[in-house]
Amino acid sequence: MPLTTRQSVALSGATLLLLLVATSALAPLIAGAAWWWATAFTAVTVLGAGAGLRALRTPPSLVPPLEVVALLLALTLLFGGATSFALIIPTLDTFDEFLGLAEGAVRTIEQQSVPAIPVPALVFALAVGVGLVAVLLDLVVQTVRLPALAAVPVLVPVLVPGLFVESGADAITLVLTAAAYLLLLRVDVRVRRSAELAQEDERPDSALVTAPRRRPIVSTAGASMGLAAIGLVAASVVTAVTPSVSSSFLLGAGGPGTMFARGVSPYVELGRDLRRPDPVPAFSYVSPDADRPYFTLLNVERLEGDLWTAEERAVDGDHTIDTMPRPDGLAEDVLVEPRELTVQIGQVRTAWLPLPYPTAEVRGLRGSWFWDDGSLTVRSVDATTLGQRYDVTRLAVQPTVDQLRAAVEPPAGSVAPATRELPEELPAIIGETAATVTQGARTRYDAAVAIQAYLRSSEFEYSEEAPVDDGYDGGGFDVIAEFLEQRAGYCVHFSSTMAVMAREVGIPSRIAVGYTAGTPSNQRVDGMVRVDVDSHDLHAWPELYFEGVGWVPFEPTPGRGTVPAYSRPNAGEQAPGVVPTAPVATPEATGRPDGDPDRSLAGPTGGAGALGPGWLGGAGLVVLALLVVLLPAAIRVGLRATRRRGIRLGPSPADAAWRELTATAVDLGVDVDERRTARALAAELGARPAFAEDGDGAGALLRLRDAVERERYGRVRHSTASADAPGGDRAGPRRDALAADLATASRALAADAPAARRVEAILLPRSLRAAGRALVGRSVPRGA
Repeated sequence: MPLTTRQSVALSGATLLLLLVATSALAPLIAGAAWWWATAFTAVTVLGAGAGLRALRTPPSLVPPLEVVALLLALTLLFGGATSFALIIPTLDTFDEFLGLAEGAVRTIEQQSVPAIPVPALVFALAVGVGLVAVLLDLVVQTVRLPALAAVPVLVPVLVPGLFVESGADAITLVLTAAAYLLLLRVDVRVRRSAELAQEDERPDSALVTAPRRRPIVSTAGASMGLAAIGLVAASVVTAVTPSVSSSFLLGAGGPGTMFARGVSPYVELGRDLRRPDPVPAFSYVSPDADRPYFTLLNVERLEGDLWTAEERAVDGDHTIDTMPRPDGLAEDVLVEPRELTVQIGQVRTAWLPLPYPTAEVRGLRGSWFWDDGSLTVRSVDATTLGQRYDVTRLAVQPTVDQLRAAVEPPAGSVAPATRELPEELPAIIGETAATVTQGARTRYDAAVAIQAYLRSSEFEYSEEAPVDDGYDGGGFDVIAEFLEQRAGYCVHFSSTMAVMAREVGIPSRIAVGYTAGTPSNQRVDGMVRVDVDSHDLHAWPELYFEGVGWVPFEPTPGRGTVPAYSRPNAGEQAPGVVPTAPVATPEATGRPDGDPDRSLAGPTGGAGALGPGWLGGAGLVVLALLVVLLPAAIRVGLRATRRRGIRLGPSPADAAWRELTATAVDLGVDVDERRTARALAAELGARPAFAEDGDGAGALLRLRDAVERERYGRVRHSTASADAPGGDRAGPRRDALAADLATASRALAADAPAARRVEAILLPRSLRAAGRALVGRSVPRGA
């Protein structure tokens, strides 16, 4: 039944209220309220457009598509920016912008934990989702006229929190959503009843005035409340029983020792773990004394809003970890020493593998693990680190100060564009500080050392609590500006600040998130020491790119980790061209003892262990390689023997001889068409020079042709078999003649082929391809 404009607007208003209230159920997942206003604008635009179209008497079938157009215009206004025409008309560049936002939304959903920072990409995804739900709600409420079904799309935002937080959606929000759903049902009852009464008034007997037939309000309200109660109970039960993602295998298990569970928000999770009152064991490793590297989990390169994110790269199935490539930008003249260590994971469960950068090889892992381009970080597609034990060959890169000073501007394409990017508008204090600190620096290396020395100076204080107390925790540009004002923070703030200041002076940068070297135990065997790493060792540090050396770590956080020798002020003036291999250690700020028994060691006393006698393994590899090379030839020999046995003992000796001759021709490069008869093939082979010059070969070929034709097409197909029965006089001589003719014709074929082709026919026989096709059921030449 048609609705009046007033009735349609009433339903649209109730639908809008239901959607806005239900969308607020996402509040536990997302920080702030700006995202809600963006989704509210989208919902108002879509449902308002639907109400307006109906007021203009637009055909009902056109309303949903035109609402999608309205959604597109709203998204263009909110997110299109300068790419749009007149702010609301999308262009091709607008769609490119939307595609980039969609990709960014995938990254931020994967990498953030709750409450998520509402970066533009995430808000865009929310606006698109709410807009599509609005189109669907309007369709079921007004076009299909089944408002009870509105509970289905509304359950989407109501149930999503239960997937990420243990408590699910807020109870008050559930009650309000149920109330809004009740209101929608009540409005629909009144609208439907009003339409029915209007139809009654338009009947021919409408002149008769009677009292309107209305149902008791208690009855209609009771039905509405019953339906709303069912929706409320269903939402509450499903939300309560839906398991949190903290127990999901795909995103990691919650609880102590979890690294970046519920997606990846490196800085938020890192700060939380650093502030744990009691450290949680993470992993241990065994290495030579004084070989104490940092362990990287992942690199973050792109700053989107207030969140550093990893560059999204699809897993490449060819990037297996048995052998990893040489690091980007590392020249051959830089000293690199391979060193061995063994890692035993404790309570860390993540898809990223703790590894020193750079690593050349990883052995002993369970599951499928792959390395990423550029960063050489390792992640799994079907396993986690929990309980893993693996051996690592790491590369200890030891550049000299002169090599770092000689680094030139990196050419285009040498590093990911994200490692250079800065927004057009930065807080002024960042650029001013970078210019002041690096004033007088002769090279990029000197500028990097100056930035590190400034951040490690007495002007800054290491504090894990000050950023939280003063409201500037995180790594965004505004946070960096506030950090430079307050000058108190922890590794997140120091690493972010150095990375951004390095980009400000033209040095590509990224941030490594992982663990410092840990604390050595008292267990030492044959120069090897076990080092324990726990949650207090979680750390973030910047890596800067120098052409010819590659990605070089720095340590700007005071009181944490170790300062690389090449990055100390005046390092190059102590001994030109020589850099000590042992890093200078600094006291740690997490309650660890200032005295470290390994800090007094002059340098690494061990490297990669000497391998034992390997001649047996080498010989085995040689034998295996020979077997692989000779395998096709061995298979061909077996097939030839089978066919010759068929000549001697089989029921169709001529056919066996002809198939072997055809296979020999294929091996020697003759193009054998499966559709050609034996007579046609014999004519083609007989025209070759070897048969023209060799009468014996030509005669043998013709006799084989005649024999196979008689056997295949003769009146008695198995006459040969009968003659070959026990006591047959011609059994032996006939079969011997076929074998002799086959040998003669095969020699003629070989004589007509070049020497290289004859060798190929032995080692890589082409006829095996036809045999392989036969195994999978494809048609093959009869003679093959």
